[in-house]
Amino acid sequence: MSTKWEKQGTNDGVLTFEIPKEVVDKGLNTAFERIKKDLNVPGFRKGKVPRQMFNQMYGEEALYEDALNIVLPDAYEAAVAEAGIEPVAQPRVKIDSVEKGSPWTIIAEVVVKPEVKLGDYKNLTVPKQDRTVTDEDVEESLAQKQQSQAELVLKEEAAENGDTVVIDFEGFIDSINFEGGKAENYSLELGSNSFVPGFEEQLVGAKAGDDVEVKVTFPENYQAEDLAGQDAIFKVTVHEVKSKELPELDDEFAKDVDDEVETLAELKEKIKEELVASKEAAAEAAIEEAAISQAVENAEIVELPEVMVHDEVHRGMNEFLSNMQNQGISPELYYQISGTTEEDLHKQFEGEAETRVKTNLVIEAIVEAENFEVTDEDIQAEIDDLAAQYNMEAAAVRSALSDDMLTHDIKMKRAVDAIIKTVKEEA
Repeated sequence: MSTKWEKQGTNDGVLTFEIPKEVVDKGLNTAFERIKKDLNVPGFRKGKVPRQMFNQMYGEEALYEDALNIVLPDAYEAAVAEAGIEPVAQPRVKIDSVEKGSPWTIIAEVVVKPEVKLGDYKNLTVPKQDRTVTDEDVEESLAQKQQSQAELVLKEEAAENGDTVVIDFEGFIDSINFEGGKAENYSLELGSNSFVPGFEEQLVGAKAGDDVEVKVTFPENYQAEDLAGQDAIFKVTVHEVKSKELPELDDEFAKDVDDEVETLAELKEKIKEELVASKEAAAEAAIEEAAISQAVENAEIVELPEVMVHDEVHRGMNEFLSNMQNQGISPELYYQISGTTEEDLHKQFEGEAETRVKTNLVIEAIVEAENFEVTDEDIQAEIDDLAAQYNMEAAAVRSALSDDMLTHDIKMKRAVDAIIKTVKEEA
């Protein structure tokens, strides 16, 4: 196949290629077979009209569009391979010539992967990470477990910060109640900052049976735009005041929160081990992030294709909204409850998209520089790891991922390892 690549800009150019006549003919035949079953031609049973008769009646050109759609993907892929380029977006395709009995010539405007000039990515220095776990850390974690086991008990005394009040409330702006400003038997922990600023503080000192008038001003950036910046009065009735009753820190408490221990001392030791493992994992993650960030900064990318950043933004948005959908929250509902728009979400993902694209490009450049080899055994090990990680059958992983995808992921991990294994920590 005749293929010509003409670079025009830093990361774009024109790919001109021919689709051989024999490939065109196969595409025309396939196109005809697909449509003839629906053809009604006098004198022929449905689906039995000969190709020659079709050509006489409609012209072979009637098949060109369908035939091109059939043969173009493979032809373009072959042309890309022959030209030795790496497109990063869908091409803009134009038909140059589709003459009967001749090869078809196609012109594609292509954006290609930018050149990456690697800088230092080995023997990098990153800030030393603190892995220390103190007795205070253990006691703090133990206190959190104690808080989680606390029981709420009724109290007659006035409400204090940390207490929970059970209330009815109704909000008014200019003596008119507003949507979403009313509830009954609502449990509110004072000091949790879950209500409008100033609301909870005005209930400190209230007792069961009290009626309290709470005056607040909604923040200017409040998610409900019709309430933002508005002064409001809430009429509140306090039904109950409850305080937290903490369990004793003893062996029985230890067994209640963790059935693998028998004593409080054992629980403390286990908490310490978990904190040590958690700090070590956090330190390793921070080292990896800092080292990769340095490797990216040390590299040079002359010009980043805008389409790559655009695609990354939309990939992130789609993944985020898909996760929301899995929780039963539609995009429309998410925008409503968060007080944001699709444009706001787009801007949110724009901030990190360019960094992620650059990072992937640099890691891929390291893959090429290191020339990693991946064996069948490596691929099988990766399949087994993924199966264990996602609790899937190895066969299911195998059917979902191609060798090319698995090989790419393995090489990318090895490139990261090449950065990390020589990194040094300095205070």
